[in-house]
Amino acid sequence: MTQSIETCLQQWHDVVKHQDMALLNDILADEVEFHSPTVWKPKEGKQITAYILKTVMGIFQDFTYRRQFISGNSVVLEFSAMVAGKNIKGIDMIRWNEQGKIEHFEVMLRPLNGLQAMLEIMTADLQKAGFVPKD
Repeated sequence: MTQSIETCLQQWHDVVKHQDMALLNDILADEVEFHSPTVWKPKEGKQITAYILKTVMGIFQDFTYRRQFISGNSVVLEFSAMVAGKNIKGIDMIRWNEQGKIEHFEVMLRPLNGLQAMLEIMTADLQKAGFVPKD
């Protein structure tokens, strides 16, 4: 990698802490693949991934990373937050490419009632934005 995993990870933490969408755009690979717990099929590309991450940052309340695990150019970040008054826990699994850009981002959430609340909010928002079809 062109930069250390610690530098890449710090950039991600800066995005989250400051909700810095310009930096987010800089650190996402054009071909990034995003796996959401609320959408069955991965989303591909910088535009949709940035949109989803920005939306999630606006939905989560009291978001805190609790632990992190690093292996090569990948990290797993455990977090807690609130969604629509429900406590949730989850993990972000992020992998960077050789250029130090995020190429893979996968999110898992629990418990089911928090995931369902997130699904309702995200589906409505993605439909409104035209990223997923309306039922």
